[in-house]
Amino acid sequence: MYNFNKIEKKWQEFWRKNKTYKVFEDSKKEKFYVLDMFPYPSGSGLSVGHPLGYIASDIYARYKTLKGFNVLHPMGYDSFGLPTEHYAIQTGIHPAIATFENTKRYRIQLDKIGFSYDWDREIQTSDPKYYKWTQWIFKQLFNSFFCKKTQKARDISELTAYFIKQGNHTLDAVCSEETPIFSASEWQKYSEVDKQKILLNYRLAFLSETWVNWCEKLGTVLANDEVKDGFSERGSYPVEQKLMQQWSLRITAYADRLLDGLKVLDWSTSIKEIQRNWIGKSVGANILFSVLKYNKNIKVFTTRPDTIFGVNFLVLAPEHPLCNVITIKSQKKDVKQYIDEIKLKSEKERKSEVKKITGVFTGSYAEHPITSKKIPIWIGDYVVSNYGTGAIMAVPCGDQRDWNFAQHFNIKKINVFKDVDISESANENDDIVIQNSDFLNNLSSSEAIEKVIAVLKEKGSGERAVTYRIRDAVFSRQRYWGEPFPVYYKNELPYLLEDNEVLELPEISEYLPTSSGEPPLARAKREQWKKFQGDRMEFNVMPGWAGSSWYFLRYMDPQNDVEFVNKQKVNYWKQVDLYIGGAEHAVGHLLYSRFWTKFLFDKGLIPFEEPFKKMINQGMILGRSNFVYKLKESNTFVSFDKKDKYETIRLHVDINLVENDFLNIEKFKKWRPENSSARFILNNDNKYLCSYEIEKMSKSKYNIHTPDILVEKFGADTLRLYEMFLGPIEQFKPWDSQGISGVHNFLKKFWKLIHNDKNEFFISESPPQKNELKNIHKTIKKVEEDIQRYSFNTVVSTLMICLNQLIEKKCNKRDIITDFTILLSPYTPHIAEEVWQKLGHKESITKSSFPKVNTKYLIDKNITYPVSFNGKKRFTIDVSSEASKEDIENIIMQYEKTIQYLNGNSPKKVIIVPNKIINFVV
Repeated sequence: MYNFNKIEKKWQEFWRKNKTYKVFEDSKKEKFYVLDMFPYPSGSGLSVGHPLGYIASDIYARYKTLKGFNVLHPMGYDSFGLPTEHYAIQTGIHPAIATFENTKRYRIQLDKIGFSYDWDREIQTSDPKYYKWTQWIFKQLFNSFFCKKTQKARDISELTAYFIKQGNHTLDAVCSEETPIFSASEWQKYSEVDKQKILLNYRLAFLSETWVNWCEKLGTVLANDEVKDGFSERGSYPVEQKLMQQWSLRITAYADRLLDGLKVLDWSTSIKEIQRNWIGKSVGANILFSVLKYNKNIKVFTTRPDTIFGVNFLVLAPEHPLCNVITIKSQKKDVKQYIDEIKLKSEKERKSEVKKITGVFTGSYAEHPITSKKIPIWIGDYVVSNYGTGAIMAVPCGDQRDWNFAQHFNIKKINVFKDVDISESANENDDIVIQNSDFLNNLSSSEAIEKVIAVLKEKGSGERAVTYRIRDAVFSRQRYWGEPFPVYYKNELPYLLEDNEVLELPEISEYLPTSSGEPPLARAKREQWKKFQGDRMEFNVMPGWAGSSWYFLRYMDPQNDVEFVNKQKVNYWKQVDLYIGGAEHAVGHLLYSRFWTKFLFDKGLIPFEEPFKKMINQGMILGRSNFVYKLKESNTFVSFDKKDKYETIRLHVDINLVENDFLNIEKFKKWRPENSSARFILNNDNKYLCSYEIEKMSKSKYNIHTPDILVEKFGADTLRLYEMFLGPIEQFKPWDSQGISGVHNFLKKFWKLIHNDKNEFFISESPPQKNELKNIHKTIKKVEEDIQRYSFNTVVSTLMICLNQLIEKKCNKRDIITDFTILLSPYTPHIAEEVWQKLGHKESITKSSFPKVNTKYLIDKNITYPVSFNGKKRFTIDVSSEASKEDIENIIMQYEKTIQYLNGNSPKKVIIVPNKIINFVV
């Protein structure tokens, strides 16, 4: 009998006791680094969807180990985050305590599934020993600037030395727009405060007034990927655009390098395209439109300056700083009301093609830089502040959005020339001949662009420019449960704590913002900060992605308290060779990790620029949800097959209360207090039928399957095998618990093949026959080919076919079973270890080697040819694989069935395709 519970507990204890998966740097072995996107340890634990990528990476790690590689395969926890903070707010329990309990549960679940992690390398981003080095990296960012000439980060001390000698007239470095121009003598006359303010304009980590996604209910800033349709992803609370002083990181300085780096990555085309679009590089020109009656200019970026004669009006984003400045008195009320409304809209809503057209007139006009005509200035939500300059020149004859806006508000055409024949929305590479545009007539678009830029530059109204959609990354969060900044303030200017010790989170009484709206850390008293300096400490914390941007490096040297990673170790392990995780992190974690890696490379701290060489995005395992139907304004539930007669509300119901889509009414009544008095309208069979739907697994949908129950019922090896069997790793796939039995039976059949009726291990010592060797070597070849191309599901099918053939031949010979067990071991390590031990091996199966294919066993001595007459198959014939085409023709012409079908006639042609077909044309 296959007692999986006993076997799995035995080998998990063996691995733990003997530290089977502990790994060291070994210069004699080629390294391979396999990594999963580490999980956030929520209170609900793992669902069956979580281990999908973990199992795939574990299979590959075990395979590479068998191939002789020194494999690094670690695991840890992304343990700072908003859910834990909410739990602390609700319960008063410190987030560290909740995190400890959650990670403890995750560890138990992960161990039960049998992963080959080196747990001595475990990390948690919320551990002060870890975030000490996250703070240290922030300090390096703060003390660096980006040199455009070398396209690298350099130490801020080089900048101050440069200022002393030359000022910043000739400096080619990335800085904030408001940075003043000064000479060396002026720099030396500046006060310390003024010098620090100027340096802040160059630092890669800097403070600035930034438009952010502010969630009043959560009391914090949210990243773009944490906002869905104007509401927070967590809790679905309203989110508005708000101007706040925030820490930011100059990721924009690395935009070109982030684009170029995509060329060398073995990532999916879709992920790379998402990043390209997010970075959004555009080449064009900045054009200045002077605002009449105001000493102000509106800067517009356009990729098509050759459309300048088609400009009919300007549109500012509602966040544009000039909106309130240039709005005339009579329009002030309308403009304020409009801007307040737009604050509640997400960027996605504003960019939607089907959204309602909205806008408001400022009452002011700008002067066309070439025609000098008056151009009305509007405000519209289809223009966003985080692309270009937050202002556009509208060309209705060439851009559909501009046309729709002009039509909706009946904006009068004011340009003196006829419609321009080329549009903003045209392909930038199109080289159309321009007409009806004054001095641009008869020029190609590329020639016209050059001409316009030259004219504008001469007038002082424009210049060539490159812009990016990406914006500097907001790096502040108004929370408690995050990395505290190693920053204090003096005269409202930020300074770093100079020592290299960690600044730990202080204890506070509540985890909510203060009554005045300051972050929770503002509640900490002076004595609660162990390193209090200056006038006050920084009250914001770093975002969750801070710790996850470099965690793959810490796994290489997790116990080092002197440096963030030892150079010798990082030089050995280098990049992650295989990274498995979700595609939803394309413009969050994956982009930030690339940015931090390039920065650390610039500082000479690591020897590579890209963190993850090969990446696979695992698809989601979908759940099968069930629904009940409640009568409106009644506590009565009607069976699905009778619901059309009533007005009902569809509600999710816990799948554990349903079997084969029929509701267990007694369990349902006990599920919630309000259900105890529920009434039911049953179907004709006196049962309550639920409907179902395949959708994302979620606590709110009550459709989560936990691995714990399945491991208890079928074993971890079965779970591992089944999750891979569901389909290709990259695809979404529905979970069906009923299908798991077939995979479990496969393991039981393997067990039965090598045990007698008394459950005693029994194998044959006889040498394998040729057909048995052919079977196993074909399997070795196919398994290796499929694993190498990450086709994990087809390997399961191949092993099943092989086992069926062994059972059919009643083959349980030692040599065959040995190879089959090794092939099986990456997928089902527990049963493989047990069989391996019974085969007489004292070491773990992980110390063995992947079987080598012997091609001589793959050669077929005879080939079966289908024989056709005029394309219609009539019979088959076996011919030696070594026979030539002439030999085959001689054999087939003398074959009795051939003679019968030819019936005394000679064929017009005999077509022989070696190893495939024979066809007679008669």
